[in-house]
Amino acid sequence: MSPVPSDLPQRALAMLRAAANGRAEMTCSCEPDLFIDGLACCDQVTARFLAHANLICPARPGAIGQRVPVRLTPAGHSALTVEPLEAA
Repeated sequence: MSPVPSDLPQRALAMLRAAANGRAEMTCSCEPDLFIDGLACCDQVTARFLAHANLICPARPGAIGQRVPVRLTPAGHSALTVEPLEAA
């Protein structure tokens, strides 16, 4: 599992917010694909990072390749509540 940076890019945070709002699905796979509002996510590298960093996970079991809803893990919830760093 990859360590979670304290300063996730805005795109990653937007993906987490979409998952938190029930708008995301992922394929059941070792390299999952993410879908937002039914459309394939434009940044699958970041989507897979979120899954491998244990920030998102399938909300229920599914067959390999099947799309299932996404849920945030406790680490995903924490990543959304981290205060951004202030500019010095």
